[in-house]
Amino acid sequence: MKLLLVEDDWEISELLAEALSDQHYTVDIASDGQAGWDFIKAFDYDLVLLDWMLPKLDGISLCRKLRAQEYQMPILMLTAKDSSTAKVQGLDAGADDYVVKPYRLDELLARIRALLRRGNSNLPPILKWEDLNLDPNTCKVSYNDKTLKITPKEYRLLELFLRNGNRVLSRSAILENLWSFDEPPDEDAVKAHIKRLRQKLKRAGAPNDFIETVYGLGYRLKQKL
Repeated sequence: MKLLLVEDDWEISELLAEALSDQHYTVDIASDGQAGWDFIKAFDYDLVLLDWMLPKLDGISLCRKLRAQEYQMPILMLTAKDSSTAKVQGLDAGADDYVVKPYRLDELLARIRALLRRGNSNLPPILKWEDLNLDPNTCKVSYNDKTLKITPKEYRLLELFLRNGNRVLSRSAILENLWSFDEPPDEDAVKAHIKRLRQKLKRAGAPNDFIETVYGLGYRLKQKL
């Protein structure tokens, strides 16, 4: 899943982005509120992590702007402002949750998972397709009860397919969801990851075309007839 972190402290943003990447999230970083707004207009995000004190456009103003423009993704305010008044102001601006710095990383990750589940309430806690199972809480993937040893990018790719069901995903859509803004690859990277993932699934017992190529359009998980 793809997250946007809007934080002007570079050290904090780098450390948090690394921790989120370790949990198999794709993360873009914006260093001010205006850049955050520009990112959101350009890309789709599953969740926004938003600091309050930001250059150019503060977090509260950005939060209100997003809700006024009917953006529905969960917003988690992540700020040093710890008064009850500030929390009320953040939640009233449209934030779904409010976490005060310094924070426990495990608690923050749990809150992120909870918001993402809420935003995808139609999906079960464990994502399944035929004999494939993916648990977002533990980041474990198995096929026919055999654990798959996959890379973070392969995990994100499988999760993207599972969250989109029968939908065909183009290479450009996969690129946008799996790679952050500052690491853009070419479309051949998608082919390479699909190929390696097919090989790992095949070794676990999946058919060759478990990830099906829809020529001229993209890829999807193939359903048994």
